Amino acid sequence: MPLSKIADARRLSDEELASEIVAAKRQLFQFRFQRATQAFEKTHEFKHTRHWIAQLLTVERERQLAPTEEPVSATATTSTATTEAEE
Repeated sequence: MPLSKIADARRLSDEELASEIVAAKRQLFQFRFQRATQAFEKTHEFKHTRHWIAQLLTVERERQLAPTEEPVSATATTSTATTEAEE
């Protein structure tokens, strides 16, 4: 299984993203358990799953921050206009 692309994560809806994060974390737990019992054959899958979780969490955080960025820029233009009017 090749490494997943972040574009694949960005195509997911919010609900799909949340369920994919849970599924990937569950898979990582299973890999850890298999590694502890020495039944783990595909060791690269552990790294790929951690990478996928990081990508999913990055996309989730980007979506959380996206709505808060717009009002800040609108406030900045308003305060600039107010400053010019005062002069």
